Amino acid sequence: MTTSIEWRVPPEVEPREDAYGFDVERALSAIVGIRTVVPVDAFTAEILGTERTGNGVVIRSDGVILTIGYLVTEADEVWLTLADGATVPGHVLGYDQETGFGLVQVLARMSLPALKLGDSATAKPGTNVIAAGAGGAEHSVAARVIARQEFAGYWEYLLDEAIFTAPAHPFWGGTGLIGPDGRLIGIGSLQLEQATEEDDDTVPLNMYVPTDLLKPILDDMLTRGQANRPPRPWLGLYATEVDDRVVIAGVASRGPAAKAELRRGDVVLSVGGMKVSGLAGLFRKVWSMGRAGVTVPMTVYRDGEPVELTVTSGDRNRFLKGPSLH
Repeated sequence: MTTSIEWRVPPEVEPREDAYGFDVERALSAIVGIRTVVPVDAFTAEILGTERTGNGVVIRSDGVILTIGYLVTEADEVWLTLADGATVPGHVLGYDQETGFGLVQVLARMSLPALKLGDSATAKPGTNVIAAGAGGAEHSVAARVIARQEFAGYWEYLLDEAIFTAPAHPFWGGTGLIGPDGRLIGIGSLQLEQATEEDDDTVPLNMYVPTDLLKPILDDMLTRGQANRPPRPWLGLYATEVDDRVVIAGVASRGPAAKAELRRGDVVLSVGGMKVSGLAGLFRKVWSMGRAGVTVPMTVYRDGEPVELTVTSGDRNRFLKGPSLH
């Protein structure tokens, strides 16, 4: 992903001022570019890289910026590009593993407007929204909500109800989803492909994390760096669904699953004696066993036969480098 000024969305999908009942230019000026640098020995460097770029949204007048967590996880350098083109340093305040949100504090004087948090529940399919990227209308997309549904991510991540929009923003990470009232209702996380009904083609969609999930944990993230809740048990695995089976696609090299010798290609049959069906089912069964540190008995199908193993789960945050002042 990039926030380079050398690209722009097609003019026909740019948001037009006269199509909305709020000051579009002012709202878009609350979107900033984010560039982070992560140490080479960081736990997430292998998967997410050491240099990450995307977007963020000013949500408080004192310079608090909301973004997607993978952009800032373990970052020891944060640089923010403001609407006027100025580049200023930032500091990671925290990130939340369950929702995927990250918070950054601007470390400079700024006079940007802040977007208020809206009511994500009002974004029903068919709602006109703006997928807002740093750089104004030329880097933003006039989009529409096309679905609200469960989303399970291969990295032990689950949202009960994510927001999906089209047309897709090409550089979606941390984009702000602005609702019809000019308030922030989501933060961009992924680009996915959806099959069309007419033929075998696919169309790109963006997945947004609803900001309603931020409201109960915002104060904790600002003061503690994370939500004040018991950490979920984390296995350190990457899983996918293949023909209705849950298959291990990989394991984090220093994570609990690797230590338990869970292997790529293993098919997960059960967790704690309970049959597994689908990614969401796998994650919910693991999380139902207790908090981080609990042992998780698993049965996998490997080399033509079932194999019993036990994974001692961990707290994902304990494997990560904590935020450090720029």
